[in-house]
Amino acid sequence: MAIHADELAITPELVRRLVARDVPELRGYPLRRLGSTGSTNVLFRLGQDHLVRLPRQPGGSTSIDLEARWLPTLARELPVRVPEIVALGEPGFGYPERWSVTRWLAGHRPRPREASDRRASGLGYALANFVLELHAIAVPPAAVADMALRSYRAGPVTAFDDDFRGYLGECRTLTDLPLDLDACVEVWDEALRATARATSAQWVHTDLLGENLLLRQGRLAAVLDFGGLAVGDPSVDLVIAWDVLSLADRRVFRDLVGPDEATWTRARGWAVAIALMTFPYYWRSMPARCAARLAMAEQALADR
Repeated sequence: MAIHADELAITPELVRRLVARDVPELRGYPLRRLGSTGSTNVLFRLGQDHLVRLPRQPGGSTSIDLEARWLPTLARELPVRVPEIVALGEPGFGYPERWSVTRWLAGHRPRPREASDRRASGLGYALANFVLELHAIAVPPAAVADMALRSYRAGPVTAFDDDFRGYLGECRTLTDLPLDLDACVEVWDEALRATARATSAQWVHTDLLGENLLLRQGRLAAVLDFGGLAVGDPSVDLVIAWDVLSLADRRVFRDLVGPDEATWTRARGWAVAIALMTFPYYWRSMPARCAARLAMAEQALADR
């Protein structure tokens, strides 16, 4: 099913031809398109040990190149596994983007826990550890100068205000959206007033959400999709607190990460903003994603 109006045609035959040309040692392995494909890339499992990722839209090479450039450096210092890129492929056979082959990472996505669950599961601790380790990695001058590492999600919330108001207006046209949009505005306005301290830029995942996590035996096993990797204000990475964590785990997460009140307030604003920008675009095409974002927004509204 196409998600975007400019969706690129990606078929198993195309992928087989690209792999045979650019990664010939992997040609002939069984190829299966995954049903859990995200909105940015189409995913194919190749044999038992590899994953092929192909951008869905024109211009998607940028995120593929960014991961290939910076993720190997970060991976050495992170406490859980991240995608290991084993090959980069070039455009061809009518497909215009670069693509990648990574090691297969086993696991399953976390299921959001009830906010009222008073038992800490350990996930809050693991996610806090990941966030602390990522944000503590030194940012080299080359990364500071790399314009590909600039993202609105790692920039000041004030720079996103016009966009937020636009998405808000679109959400008001969704008559079946069961969310208190006026309360969302209040949370966002609080975030606008929560000025960031003048600190050096940090590494930011920018899309640290449940759909980009893998668990094994109840433990955090991997963090996926660094295509939005950026350098800047790390508050957006804290939105995971409202996406998959119970109230007990959220308290553990907050205590360990230790954000000041302004950072936590901006993070809560981003949780609402990311939800609102999701609904107008994906309301019909990705109902499961919208349900997850709705739950995240409701948790952020309740946690005030």
